[in-house]
Amino acid sequence: MIWTAETGTKLFNYCERGVDPAFWAEPLNALSNAGFLVVSLAAFLNWRRQPAATRGGSELALIALVLVIGIGSFLFHTFATRWAMLADTVPIGIFMLAYFAYALRRLIGLDIWPVLAGLVLFVTALAAAGNVKCGGVACLNGSVGYLPAFAAIAGTGEYLRRARHPSAVPLLIAAGLFAISLTFRTLDRAVCPLTLMGATWHTGTHALWHALNAVVLYLLLRATANYRAVNYSRHI
Repeated sequence: MIWTAETGTKLFNYCERGVDPAFWAEPLNALSNAGFLVVSLAAFLNWRRQPAATRGGSELALIALVLVIGIGSFLFHTFATRWAMLADTVPIGIFMLAYFAYALRRLIGLDIWPVLAGLVLFVTALAAAGNVKCGGVACLNGSVGYLPAFAAIAGTGEYLRRARHPSAVPLLIAAGLFAISLTFRTLDRAVCPLTLMGATWHTGTHALWHALNAVVLYLLLRATANYRAVNYSRHI
């Protein structure tokens, strides 16, 4: 549902907002993005505590992207405009591509050409999943678009488990939590009438998607720290 006014176009995509165009119409959805800020800070402090030789620029860039994801999502759940939607989705897309490339190159150890081929396949899968429709609308409340990311996390984690790599555990836990968070994202509209708080405020379940995803991203960053630690120990 879209509401148009002189100030711009509002997007009513979530249960909590309903049809309210106000800035604070999604307080839980907006404030739950603090989890991404906390995660990025915790990961950065952990990065700073590591020996200088283990402080990779790639890992720091991924940490920074998590911070940008939190800011962009906050903007979308407050302004609820098309530009704010881009501020939300573009950093997420960049992080998915950057992390998948990192996983293929650093964690699995592929050469550059297989990494590029993997990225092409991943982008193709994301585009195809994002265009899947059910009755003219995005399937599973748009959550189908994240299934390639889930498959990438789970597949990488399983590969590393078989290789007895220390980054396998955080990746596999992240995959399990991501499946749960996708469920909450999917159910946001379906269970909306059941999440009434007070006289008229429906909370939905999208804030739980944010909360769990913050943990998922922390685990993904933890996997990169494990890689750096192991790689450093092999060279001392």
